[in-house]
Amino acid sequence: MSTDAMSLRYAPSQRHTQAETVDNAAFGFWIYIMSDCVLFAALFATFAVLGRNYAGGPGGKALFDLHYTLGETLFLLASSVTYGFAMLSATAEQRRRTLGWLALTFLLGLCFIGMELHEFYGMIAAGQGPQRSGFLSAFFTLVGTHGAHVTFGLIWMAVMMAQVSVKGLSTPVRSRLLRLSMFWHFLDIVWIGVFTVVYLMGVMT
Repeated sequence: MSTDAMSLRYAPSQRHTQAETVDNAAFGFWIYIMSDCVLFAALFATFAVLGRNYAGGPGGKALFDLHYTLGETLFLLASSVTYGFAMLSATAEQRRRTLGWLALTFLLGLCFIGMELHEFYGMIAAGQGPQRSGFLSAFFTLVGTHGAHVTFGLIWMAVMMAQVSVKGLSTPVRSRLLRLSMFWHFLDIVWIGVFTVVYLMGVMT
């Protein structure tokens, strides 16, 4: 049997195995996302319990600057839009455009993390660190956990940019980009909850 005939014989089986692997990876990642939902639900519940425990210290109205936090929010939401364009470019197998949109997404996410770290530094420098009260402990834990997830997402994004550059937009690479997309959009949804429950309600009470 010639090499061409053998490749025609086994190619469908290989494609089926590859598709099965992609589906299994996506299913496994959905399970991870659900476990992260449980984690953030527990942190939101903790904040709901401790959110008024100021221990004589300042509350959200005194600490939060909504204009500043709105800027953070816009950076993260914009990064979700640019990642969507990256996925559209990846589906169209436009490697250069995919890399460009990923780089822009990375930059927006980096701006978000930079603003969050600046906020944390300012609060801690003013003596309003997590040890000050139950409210601040819950605040730093919830917001900090989200920030750690965004940081991990940025590291993952940098790795994916390297993979797209070296390996192109192969099926496994596009599959990883899709899972990163799920993760990134999930963090956007969580942040909307953080902005509403922690910051917006915090300055109103």
